[in-house]
Amino acid sequence: MEMSQGWFWIFCKRGRPYIGVLFLQLGYAINGILVKSALNEGLNPYTFSVYRNVAAAVAFGPFALYFERKVRTQMTFSVFWKISLLALIEPVLDQILYYTGMKYTTATFAIAMCNILPALTFVMAWIFRLEKVNVKKLHSQGKILGTLVTVGGAMVMTLVNGPPIPLPWTKEGTMVHPALASTGLVSQDQHIKGAIMITAGCFCWASFYILQAMTLKEYPAQLSLTTLICMMGALQGTVATMVIENAKSGIWSMHKETELVATLYSGIVRSGASYYVSGLVMKEKGPFFVTAFNPLGMVIVAIISSFALAERLVLGRVVGAFIIVIGLYLIIWGKSKDSSLSSPKTIEVETSDDQNTPKDKDRDNEKSLNEDQRGETNA
Repeated sequence: MEMSQGWFWIFCKRGRPYIGVLFLQLGYAINGILVKSALNEGLNPYTFSVYRNVAAAVAFGPFALYFERKVRTQMTFSVFWKISLLALIEPVLDQILYYTGMKYTTATFAIAMCNILPALTFVMAWIFRLEKVNVKKLHSQGKILGTLVTVGGAMVMTLVNGPPIPLPWTKEGTMVHPALASTGLVSQDQHIKGAIMITAGCFCWASFYILQAMTLKEYPAQLSLTTLICMMGALQGTVATMVIENAKSGIWSMHKETELVATLYSGIVRSGASYYVSGLVMKEKGPFFVTAFNPLGMVIVAIISSFALAERLVLGRVVGAFIIVIGLYLIIWGKSKDSSLSSPKTIEVETSDDQNTPKDKDRDNEKSLNEDQRGETNA
């Protein structure tokens, strides 16, 4: 019985990072649908960025004050400027660029562009030595190949249609959810402008994960770090909104329930909870592991749309999802080899330390005394 409980807790401990990234992708998928619906109904992307950060700071602030009152380290200038930069990169720049780019293009195109995030994060983590990569090793080649395969599978899901797959719970016609539909014709200039904005937003998002992993080493209080990032993001977003919108007062009001629901959900789940969970996963697996599962969000959206909205699945989506699963398997395999290669060293250190028991130390002391005495007699 005790043995089975031990294996259960080991399984739970090893499975926590995977549960965490699944939670992140599910939250991102639902957030994309809600926010696109609100943007279609007139939600301002600049004020949305401010309100979602305020909601996250209010929701997580009390928990940070209570649970981490003994864990928080002293606020240094190095930590302060990193928090300020984190708030500027993701809660302000990334969200403004991404959602403005989505308005200029379509949601489908925006989701497809976001699938370059794992590749960007992998290269940046490699450069900053946050990810162990040895091109000569098979497991490192697996991580590189898995990243390329995952991104390719996401592109197949987006660009390839194919014949529909008949399922008993789907409708005859392929239905497009209003949240994922385009709001009219998009000109070529707007499309290029939107593509540049979304690409820049993905670069900011990848930079956020890299800098967050570095900041957690100096400031390990994750709830407090999440709250401070959202507070600084709300402050910086307010200044940016007033400058961009020329201090228009009408943009700060919300007239529809969809806008309020999208703001609260995005603030609490997409900002607060995702920053906290991604920090937990990063401590154990690194920033690349968090973003490697990003294309899985497209698979989740396709499954939710099939069951909840009765959308028909096409062959391209199924093939793309299968390719994504293969890529994720290669990445997980490569990461597991990283852990297995690093763990024996720690085990050897621990066992060698454990072997030096008090009796062994006494024997070593006696040997050294005897050697000293022999040296004196010989002298």
